[in-house]
Amino acid sequence: MNLKKHLFTLLIGLMLISSGSASAARRLLTPIDAQPAAPAFALQDTQGNPRTLADYRGKVLVVNFWATWCPACRKEMPSLNRAKAWLKKYDVKLLAINVGEKAAQIERYLKEQPLDFPVLLDPDTSVATAWDAMRLPVTYVVDPEGKIIYRALGGREWDTPELLVPIRALGLPR
Repeated sequence: MNLKKHLFTLLIGLMLISSGSASAARRLLTPIDAQPAAPAFALQDTQGNPRTLADYRGKVLVVNFWATWCPACRKEMPSLNRAKAWLKKYDVKLLAINVGEKAAQIERYLKEQPLDFPVLLDPDTSVATAWDAMRLPVTYVVDPEGKIIYRALGGREWDTPELLVPIRALGLPR
């Protein structure tokens, strides 16, 4: 009887582990089969400097769409900072595009939570619309040729190896 109890406990534990793994897998990067060209943009950063998609040609680029009013966006920003520090070693670029907010709102947030990567302003949401980034947060990974390879809809802990290793791999020689 004791053996049956142990086997039952082991079976329940394995079921819980496997359901957790399936949940974790859904929370990673979603490959984009069609791999479309990333829509061009020309925006200003929070310092008023112009930035374009073309500035990042030849690099792996992580593009995060966010807003200060979005709790999941705010929650993932510290992990994006940590991810940026790790990805920098591999020459992967990261930027955040704020969707629809005024510069003053963003500046207030950045005083509370400084970011180590550029924050671009999309006040009329035209870039977010072109990228189909209407649910926030959403993050896209663009390869060196300018194609969208991955998407992550919803918040993530961006400093986990399961997310960073596939991004880094896009920049490795083939």
